[in-house]
Amino acid sequence: MAQAVEDWYKQMPIITRTYLTAAIVTTVGCSLDIISPFNLCLHPTLVIKNYQFWRLITNFLFFRKMDLDFLFHMFFLARYCKLLEENSFRGRTADFFYMLLFGATFLTGTVLVGGMIPYLSESFAKIIFLSNSLTLMMVYVWSKQNPFIHMSFLGLFTFTAAYLPWVLLGFSVFVGASAWVDLLGMIAGHAYYFLEDVYPRMTGRRPLKTPSFIKALFADDVVVVAQPLRFAAPQVEEVHQD
Repeated sequence: MAQAVEDWYKQMPIITRTYLTAAIVTTVGCSLDIISPFNLCLHPTLVIKNYQFWRLITNFLFFRKMDLDFLFHMFFLARYCKLLEENSFRGRTADFFYMLLFGATFLTGTVLVGGMIPYLSESFAKIIFLSNSLTLMMVYVWSKQNPFIHMSFLGLFTFTAAYLPWVLLGFSVFVGASAWVDLLGMIAGHAYYFLEDVYPRMTGRRPLKTPSFIKALFADDVVVVAQPLRFAAPQVEEVHQD
């Protein structure tokens, strides 16, 4: 059993393995009181005035309590982050990293700006960890790429992958989590999908082209595939895939 888990872990692509490891270590460390969640949360005042820039990263690593909601998010992080990195972004690790960077920047900017809007500032001020949002963003992007795949939720009912983010949103509300957090992830995912897939088809321009300095960090990607993969409509046979 231990060998099977080790093999499964080693077979994960680099970004998925790194993010999953950091998330589990951080959350377990906070649960054991080794790390204080206050030192990880997104706190605009401390980031700007005290130069605590690490908070811009660490708030994506803590998944709050180690409960049923935590286990589900770890499962979805491991599954859909891995599916994206191995399939849609196969051989394009730099592009996948840039997608996560875009999502993290979008989510952080939305929370910061929302905190300055009257009547909304109180709701946004409560969002100090965006780990769940980034996870749901990846699920949303995957669902847009594979909308016709049939799925089952805990064996209770079946649906197509296009509705997966909404099913997870409903589950989060059911277990008492904030709907705002998941909605932000869905908005970030749709923003990426529109800018990466819809807008280039409409205009012929690609605004989310990965910067060369990020590509330089993953230079080996060029050897893996000759052409980058793009979002595309599923083939006919995939429509009936179970």
